[in-house]
Amino acid sequence: MTYSIGDVAHKLNITIPTIRYYDREGLLPFVERTKNGSRVFKDTDIELLNIIQCFKLSGLSIKEIKDFIEWCAEGDSTLQQRYDLFMERKTAVEAQMKELKETLDLINHKCDYYKTAVEAGTEDVHKDNKIGNTIFE
Repeated sequence: MTYSIGDVAHKLNITIPTIRYYDREGLLPFVERTKNGSRVFKDTDIELLNIIQCFKLSGLSIKEIKDFIEWCAEGDSTLQQRYDLFMERKTAVEAQMKELKETLDLINHKCDYYKTAVEAGTEDVHKDNKIGNTIFE
């Protein structure tokens, strides 16, 4: 099955200019074009765009993503490099998740703190737990 750039943008929830940018940067070397120059995407192109989005969200640069795509084109001789890249990304994302979990824990604590204060109509409800300024409670 083939898809237009609009279909792909909608399906992956990314903008058409983003897809065009990825193509200009050489991240979509396998995308075919019609005689009039329109991009025609296959399922494998969509899979690649999913990987690109994953890498972008995990902090990889366009150059690093391009290196990965070039390794894929080189074949089996780069399997270890590709595996290592995914393992590196896994470690980085796990660290980000740990940081976000700690942030969420603090936010949840402050939500509980202020919910109790709102229900009581005063922060004095926390007076027994007060150490210094309530902003830091």
